Amino acid sequence: MKKITVNAVSPSTYRQKCMTDPTAFDNAPFIPDAAAYPERWSEAAREHRSIEAALGRARLNQSYGPHPSEKYDLFYPASAQPKGTVIFIHGGFWRAFSRSDWSHLARGATESGWAVAMPSYPLCPEVKISDITRSLARATSAIALKTKGKIALAGHSAGGHLALRMLDPALDIGEARSRITRCLPISPLTDLAPLRDTHLNDTLQLTDSEAKSESPVHQQAPLTPVHVLVGAAERPSFIAQAKALPWPDVRVSEAAKLHHFNVIDCLAEADHPLTQWLTDEGAEPPIRPDPSD
Repeated sequence: MKKITVNAVSPSTYRQKCMTDPTAFDNAPFIPDAAAYPERWSEAAREHRSIEAALGRARLNQSYGPHPSEKYDLFYPASAQPKGTVIFIHGGFWRAFSRSDWSHLARGATESGWAVAMPSYPLCPEVKISDITRSLARATSAIALKTKGKIALAGHSAGGHLALRMLDPALDIGEARSRITRCLPISPLTDLAPLRDTHLNDTLQLTDSEAKSESPVHQQAPLTPVHVLVGAAERPSFIAQAKALPWPDVRVSEAAKLHHFNVIDCLAEADHPLTQWLTDEGAEPPIRPDPSD
Protein backbone atom coordinates (compact mmCIF):
# COMPACT_ATOMS: atom_id res chain seq x y z
CA MET A 1 0.00 0.00 0.00
CA LYS A 2 1.48 3.37 -1.04
CA LYS A 3 2.46 5.86 1.64
CA ILE A 4 0.60 9.16 1.42
CA THR A 5 1.80 12.42 2.87
CA VAL A 6 0.04 15.75 3.21
CA ASN A 7 1.80 19.09 2.86
CA ALA A 8 0.39 22.50 3.67
CA VAL A 9 -1.54 24.16 0.84
CA SER A 10 0.28 27.26 -0.45
CA PRO A 11 -1.88 28.87 -3.18
CA SER A 12 -0.19 32.27 -2.88
CA THR A 13 2.83 31.20 -4.96
CA TYR A 14 1.47 28.63 -7.39
CA ARG A 15 0.98 30.99 -10.37
CA GLN A 16 4.61 32.06 -10.18
CA LYS A 17 5.76 28.43 -10.09
CA CYS A 18 3.64 27.54 -13.10
CA MET A 19 4.65 30.44 -15.32
CA THR A 20 8.42 30.84 -14.86
CA ASP A 21 9.41 27.56 -16.56
CA PRO A 22 8.45 26.91 -20.21
CA THR A 23 8.56 23.16 -19.49
CA ALA A 24 6.36 23.49 -16.38
CA PHE A 25 3.62 21.21 -17.71
CA ASP A 26 5.84 18.81 -19.68
CA ASN A 27 5.81 15.43 -17.98
CA ALA A 28 7.46 12.91 -20.31
CA PRO A 29 10.97 14.44 -20.40
CA PHE A 30 11.15 14.13 -16.61
CA ILE A 31 9.86 10.55 -16.24
CA PRO A 32 12.15 7.54 -16.79
CA ASP A 33 10.99 5.34 -19.68
CA ALA A 34 8.07 7.69 -20.29
CA ALA A 35 7.60 6.63 -23.91
CA ALA A 36 6.68 3.09 -22.84
CA TYR A 37 3.72 4.11 -20.69
CA PRO A 38 1.03 4.69 -23.37
CA GLU A 39 1.46 1.21 -24.88
CA ARG A 40 1.61 -0.30 -21.40
CA TRP A 41 -1.67 1.38 -20.49
CA SER A 42 -3.31 0.41 -23.76
CA GLU A 43 -2.30 -3.24 -23.48
CA ALA A 44 -3.45 -3.53 -19.86
CA ALA A 45 -6.74 -1.85 -20.76
CA ARG A 46 -7.28 -4.10 -23.78
CA GLU A 47 -6.69 -7.23 -21.72
CA HIS A 48 -9.00 -6.09 -18.92
CA ARG A 49 -11.74 -5.13 -21.38
CA SER A 50 -11.52 -8.48 -23.15
CA ILE A 51 -11.74 -10.46 -19.91
CA GLU A 52 -14.65 -8.44 -18.52
CA ALA A 53 -16.57 -8.63 -21.80
CA ALA A 54 -16.09 -12.42 -21.92
CA LEU A 55 -17.45 -12.64 -18.37
CA GLY A 56 -20.48 -10.56 -19.31
CA ARG A 57 -19.46 -7.74 -16.97
CA ALA A 58 -18.81 -5.03 -19.58
CA ARG A 59 -21.21 -2.86 -21.57
CA LEU A 60 -19.04 -1.17 -24.18
CA ASN A 61 -19.58 1.76 -26.56
CA GLN A 62 -22.65 3.20 -24.86
CA SER A 63 -23.64 6.47 -26.56
CA TYR A 64 -24.40 9.61 -24.58
CA GLY A 65 -24.33 12.26 -27.33
CA PRO A 66 -24.17 12.89 -31.08
CA HIS A 67 -20.38 13.15 -31.47
CA PRO A 68 -18.60 9.86 -32.36
CA SER A 69 -16.41 10.26 -29.25
CA GLU A 70 -19.38 10.71 -26.93
CA LYS A 71 -19.48 7.14 -25.71
CA TYR A 72 -18.72 5.37 -22.44
CA ASP A 73 -17.84 1.86 -21.27
CA LEU A 74 -19.52 0.46 -18.17
CA PHE A 75 -17.88 -2.25 -16.08
CA TYR A 76 -19.85 -4.18 -13.47
CA PRO A 77 -18.66 -5.92 -10.30
CA ALA A 78 -19.11 -9.64 -9.79
CA SER A 79 -21.90 -8.92 -7.29
CA ALA A 80 -25.45 -8.80 -8.60
CA GLN A 81 -26.18 -5.25 -7.45
CA PRO A 82 -23.42 -2.60 -7.55
CA LYS A 83 -23.02 -0.49 -4.43
CA GLY A 84 -22.68 2.57 -6.64
CA THR A 85 -20.92 3.85 -9.74
CA VAL A 86 -17.51 5.46 -10.12
CA ILE A 87 -17.20 7.74 -13.15
CA PHE A 88 -13.55 7.91 -14.20
CA ILE A 89 -12.54 10.67 -16.64
CA HIS A 90 -9.27 10.19 -18.49
CA GLY A 91 -6.57 12.80 -18.99
CA GLY A 92 -4.34 13.80 -21.91
CA PHE A 93 -4.46 17.62 -21.74
CA TRP A 94 -7.92 17.54 -23.36
CA ARG A 95 -6.22 16.55 -26.63
CA ALA A 96 -5.23 12.87 -26.39
CA PHE A 97 -6.29 9.37 -25.31
CA SER A 98 -9.75 7.84 -24.97
CA ARG A 99 -11.67 5.63 -22.55
CA SER A 100 -10.18 2.48 -24.12
CA ASP A 101 -6.71 3.36 -22.79
CA TRP A 102 -7.73 3.10 -19.13
CA SER A 103 -10.13 0.17 -18.72
CA HIS A 104 -7.77 -1.61 -16.31
CA LEU A 105 -8.16 1.18 -13.78
CA ALA A 106 -11.73 0.00 -13.18
CA ARG A 107 -10.41 -3.04 -11.31
CA GLY A 108 -10.05 -1.46 -7.88
CA ALA A 109 -13.62 -0.18 -7.73
CA THR A 110 -15.26 -3.24 -9.32
CA GLU A 111 -13.45 -5.51 -6.86
CA SER A 112 -14.93 -3.28 -4.16
CA GLY A 113 -18.44 -3.94 -5.46
CA TRP A 114 -18.92 -0.78 -7.52
CA ALA A 115 -19.65 -0.31 -11.21
CA VAL A 116 -17.25 1.91 -13.17
CA ALA A 117 -18.19 4.11 -16.12
CA MET A 118 -15.44 5.45 -18.37
CA PRO A 119 -16.48 8.11 -20.89
CA SER A 120 -14.59 9.38 -23.91
CA TYR A 121 -15.13 12.91 -25.15
CA PRO A 122 -14.32 15.10 -28.19
CA LEU A 123 -10.79 16.50 -28.06
CA CYS A 124 -9.07 19.81 -28.74
CA PRO A 125 -8.51 21.42 -31.21
CA GLU A 126 -11.76 20.12 -32.76
CA VAL A 127 -13.61 21.52 -29.76
CA LYS A 128 -12.91 23.93 -26.89
CA ILE A 129 -12.42 22.91 -23.27
CA SER A 130 -15.80 24.46 -22.44
CA ASP A 131 -17.36 22.13 -25.04
CA ILE A 132 -15.66 19.16 -23.38
CA THR A 133 -17.07 20.21 -20.01
CA ARG A 134 -20.58 20.26 -21.47
CA SER A 135 -19.93 16.89 -23.10
CA LEU A 136 -18.93 15.37 -19.74
CA ALA A 137 -22.02 16.90 -18.14
CA ARG A 138 -24.10 14.99 -20.69
CA ALA A 139 -22.12 11.84 -19.98
CA THR A 140 -22.61 12.17 -16.23
CA SER A 141 -26.34 12.68 -16.68
CA ALA A 142 -26.65 9.73 -19.08
CA ILE A 143 -24.67 7.42 -16.80
CA ALA A 144 -26.89 8.38 -13.87
CA LEU A 145 -29.95 7.32 -15.85
CA LYS A 146 -28.43 3.88 -16.48
CA THR A 147 -27.28 3.24 -12.90
CA LYS A 148 -28.60 3.32 -9.35
CA GLY A 149 -27.29 4.55 -6.02
CA LYS A 150 -24.21 6.59 -5.21
CA ILE A 151 -21.97 8.21 -7.81
CA ALA A 152 -18.31 8.95 -7.14
CA LEU A 153 -16.17 11.03 -9.50
CA ALA A 154 -12.51 10.47 -10.31
CA GLY A 155 -10.21 11.76 -13.01
CA HIS A 156 -6.55 12.17 -13.87
CA SER A 157 -4.83 15.37 -15.02
CA ALA A 158 -7.26 17.02 -17.48
CA GLY A 159 -9.73 14.38 -16.33
CA GLY A 160 -9.22 15.59 -12.76
CA HIS A 161 -10.12 19.06 -13.97
CA LEU A 162 -13.28 17.70 -15.60
CA ALA A 163 -14.25 15.72 -12.49
CA LEU A 164 -14.02 18.95 -10.47
CA ARG A 165 -16.02 20.83 -13.09
CA MET A 166 -18.89 18.37 -12.61
CA LEU A 167 -19.22 19.78 -9.06
CA ASP A 168 -20.15 23.21 -10.46
CA PRO A 169 -23.85 23.71 -9.63
CA ALA A 170 -24.25 25.80 -12.78
CA LEU A 171 -23.79 22.67 -14.91
CA ASP A 172 -26.79 20.52 -15.73
CA ILE A 173 -25.90 16.94 -14.85
CA GLY A 174 -29.47 15.83 -14.20
CA GLU A 175 -30.24 13.52 -11.31
CA ALA A 176 -26.53 12.78 -10.84
CA ARG A 177 -26.22 16.02 -8.84
CA SER A 178 -28.00 14.62 -5.79
CA ARG A 179 -26.18 11.28 -5.96
CA ILE A 180 -22.53 12.37 -6.04
CA THR A 181 -20.89 11.36 -2.77
CA ARG A 182 -17.15 11.87 -3.33
CA CYS A 183 -14.65 13.30 -5.81
CA LEU A 184 -11.05 12.13 -6.25
CA PRO A 185 -9.13 14.37 -8.70
CA ILE A 186 -5.66 12.95 -9.35
CA SER A 187 -3.00 15.48 -10.42
CA PRO A 188 -5.76 17.82 -11.59
CA LEU A 189 -5.39 21.06 -13.51
CA THR A 190 -7.31 23.52 -11.39
CA ASP A 191 -6.26 26.92 -12.79
CA LEU A 192 -6.05 27.08 -16.57
CA ALA A 193 -4.66 30.62 -16.83
CA PRO A 194 -0.98 29.57 -16.82
CA LEU A 195 -1.62 27.22 -19.76
CA ARG A 196 -2.21 30.22 -22.01
CA ASP A 197 1.51 31.00 -21.83
CA THR A 198 2.65 27.53 -22.92
CA HIS A 199 2.92 25.64 -26.19
CA LEU A 200 -0.19 23.70 -25.13
CA ASN A 201 -2.33 26.68 -26.03
CA ASP A 202 -1.48 26.20 -29.70
CA THR A 203 -3.98 23.33 -29.45
CA LEU A 204 -6.20 24.40 -26.56
CA GLN A 205 -6.79 27.96 -27.83
CA LEU A 206 -7.78 29.18 -24.39
CA THR A 207 -8.89 32.79 -24.07
CA ASP A 208 -8.66 34.76 -20.83
CA SER A 209 -12.40 34.42 -20.40
CA GLU A 210 -12.52 30.66 -20.96
CA ALA A 211 -9.45 30.04 -18.81
CA LYS A 212 -11.24 31.73 -15.92
CA SER A 213 -14.70 30.23 -16.45
CA GLU A 214 -13.26 26.70 -16.84
CA SER A 215 -10.96 26.85 -13.82
CA PRO A 216 -12.19 24.99 -10.73
CA VAL A 217 -10.30 27.50 -8.53
CA HIS A 218 -13.05 29.97 -9.41
CA GLN A 219 -15.95 27.63 -8.58
CA GLN A 220 -17.83 27.88 -5.32
CA ALA A 221 -16.79 25.32 -2.74
CA PRO A 222 -18.84 22.14 -3.18
CA LEU A 223 -20.69 20.24 -0.49
CA THR A 224 -19.24 17.01 -1.95
CA PRO A 225 -16.09 15.79 -0.14
CA VAL A 226 -13.02 16.30 -2.34
CA HIS A 227 -9.65 14.60 -1.84
CA VAL A 228 -6.92 15.63 -4.28
CA LEU A 229 -4.05 13.21 -4.92
CA VAL A 230 -0.76 14.21 -6.56
CA GLY A 231 2.58 12.47 -6.86
CA ALA A 232 5.38 13.88 -4.73
CA ALA A 233 7.76 13.33 -7.68
CA GLU A 234 5.60 15.29 -10.12
CA ARG A 235 6.55 18.57 -11.74
CA PRO A 236 6.28 21.49 -9.29
CA SER A 237 3.55 23.03 -11.43
CA PHE A 238 1.29 20.00 -10.98
CA ILE A 239 1.88 19.93 -7.23
CA ALA A 240 1.07 23.63 -7.11
CA GLN A 241 -2.09 23.12 -9.18
CA ALA A 242 -3.18 20.31 -6.86
CA LYS A 243 -2.86 22.68 -3.90
CA ALA A 244 -4.51 25.69 -5.52
CA LEU A 245 -8.17 24.98 -4.74
CA PRO A 246 -9.28 27.62 -2.19
CA TRP A 247 -12.06 25.47 -0.74
CA PRO A 248 -11.87 25.17 3.05
CA ASP A 249 -12.52 21.43 3.39
CA VAL A 250 -10.54 20.03 0.45
CA ARG A 251 -7.75 17.62 1.35
CA VAL A 252 -4.53 17.32 -0.66
CA SER A 253 -2.30 14.24 -0.45
CA GLU A 254 1.13 13.71 -1.99
CA ALA A 255 2.00 10.11 -2.80
CA ALA A 256 5.65 9.57 -1.98
CA LYS A 257 8.00 8.91 -4.93
CA LEU A 258 5.19 8.74 -7.51
CA HIS A 259 5.11 10.79 -10.73
CA HIS A 260 2.41 11.89 -13.14
CA PHE A 261 2.26 8.59 -15.02
CA ASN A 262 2.13 6.14 -12.12
CA VAL A 263 0.19 8.08 -9.49
CA ILE A 264 -3.04 6.75 -11.07
CA ASP A 265 -2.12 3.10 -10.47
CA CYS A 266 -3.88 3.22 -7.11
CA LEU A 267 -7.26 3.03 -8.85
CA ALA A 268 -6.53 -0.55 -9.90
CA GLU A 269 -5.98 -1.57 -6.26
CA ALA A 270 -9.10 -2.37 -4.23
CA ASP A 271 -7.12 -2.16 -0.97
CA HIS A 272 -5.55 1.23 -1.65
CA PRO A 273 -6.79 3.73 0.98
CA LEU A 274 -7.97 6.23 -1.62
CA THR A 275 -9.82 3.62 -3.64
CA GLN A 276 -11.48 2.56 -0.40
CA TRP A 277 -12.31 6.19 0.39
CA LEU A 278 -13.77 6.76 -3.07
CA THR A 279 -16.00 3.70 -2.90
CA ASP A 280 -17.20 4.01 0.69
CA GLU A 281 -18.87 6.47 3.01
CA GLY A 282 -16.26 5.78 5.69
CA ALA A 283 -13.37 7.76 7.12
CA GLU A 284 -10.63 9.57 5.25
CA PRO A 285 -7.68 7.31 4.30
CA PRO A 286 -4.91 7.04 6.87
CA ILE A 287 -2.07 9.49 6.45
CA ARG A 288 1.36 8.01 7.14
CA PRO A 289 4.51 10.15 7.32
CA ASP A 290 7.11 9.46 4.66
CA PRO A 291 10.37 8.46 6.41
CA SER A 292 12.36 10.03 3.57
CA ASP A 293 10.94 13.49 4.31
